[in-house]
Amino acid sequence: QVQLVESGGGLVQAGGSLRLSCAASGGFASVRAMAWFRQAPGKEREFVAAITLRPGYKYYADSVRGRFAVSKGNAEKAVFLQMNSLKPEDTAVYFCAASPYDLGYDFPSQYEYWGRGTQVTVSS
Repeated sequence: QVQLVESGGGLVQAGGSLRLSCAASGGFASVRAMAWFRQAPGKEREFVAAITLRPGYKYYADSVRGRFAVSKGNAEKAVFLQMNSLKPEDTAVYFCAASPYDLGYDFPSQYEYWGRGTQVTVSS
């Protein structure tokens, strides 16, 4: 069982930056990729970014490419999301997820483990 805990959310003005962290614990041997999803009120959960643990390929949603950067810690049990040039439409609860699969990184159904989320609010 893998446990994921997100941190780093908060309130920021448009154009500002935040860095989200996801700390993982538990049986991590089966995890192949980790990702960030977000969900705004009344909307579906959507893919933001993903990173494979080995060798570290990165994938981004079109809406965040060039503004957000996903990375992993040296011990691989931590994943980060650096968010720059934030926009009000980035406001959502951000979730960390872990997947045992090597494909379909942008599909929530591919992820077996989820954190509880951290709120990001961007004011205009």
